[in-house]
Amino acid sequence: MNKLFYHIAFILYLISSAGFIVFIITQRKKIFELTFKILIPAFVFHTFYVFFKFFNIGVVPALSFSSTFCLMSWIIVGIYILVHLRFRLMVLGSFLIPFSLLLMLIGISIPESVWEIRPVFKNIWLNLHIITSLLGNSFFAITFIVSIIYILQENQIKNKRFGSLYSRLPSLATLDSLNYYTIIYGFLFLTIGMITGAIYAQYIMGTYWRWDAKETWSLITWIFYAALLHERLAVGWRGRKAAIMSIICFIVLIFSFIGVNLFLSSYHTFKYFQGRI
Repeated sequence: MNKLFYHIAFILYLISSAGFIVFIITQRKKIFELTFKILIPAFVFHTFYVFFKFFNIGVVPALSFSSTFCLMSWIIVGIYILVHLRFRLMVLGSFLIPFSLLLMLIGISIPESVWEIRPVFKNIWLNLHIITSLLGNSFFAITFIVSIIYILQENQIKNKRFGSLYSRLPSLATLDSLNYYTIIYGFLFLTIGMITGAIYAQYIMGTYWRWDAKETWSLITWIFYAALLHERLAVGWRGRKAAIMSIICFIVLIFSFIGVNLFLSSYHTFKYFQGRI
């Protein structure tokens, strides 16, 4: 039954992605409205899948690359729905929903082995650490996409190309505002994720911090985003500077999230959760 929810959600996301792409090409509001109506049940089925899996294994389903990409996909769609209700940016779905679908495709393509979850991992602090960290990562992923759109739109204006692409993208002020809000929420959740992770480390290892590779790169990522937030709030960075720095920060985040698991030795790797080291 749980797999059925996942497959239904995937098919509906696929249809939604196609609908959002058609919308950005045609700019017909009725197409967006129909597509958004398809997106809602897709998110609902995806939610059923996530919660059923959580109750089956007793921990947030993000202990492998496959399940983590699936969970991030769900979070990004949820954030998009909330952002749409706040900003009414219909065109944003044409970028975020295909991106979310891509994450699901990556998750599906990665084989997921069956293993027994250790009792020590069924801990509220680990659950809070995982979900808040992924919320932060998801907000930053949206910041990254919004920054790409900002640069595209700014180039259209600088080169005086007021054609079809310019008319389809949001204004620079709207994109900059969305960049700011997603950074704020992303940084908040990233900070909470680091704090809850430290509390969990104290619980299982007797120390809050070990300068492990993952911990170090998480701190580096936090410093990058803290610097970006400081420049926005104290110095007044706006527009292109903020967009470029957001892209740089996300590249650092990608290495912290994926690179450490693939290339560095750390007790934070998925192999540790799976009992393979």
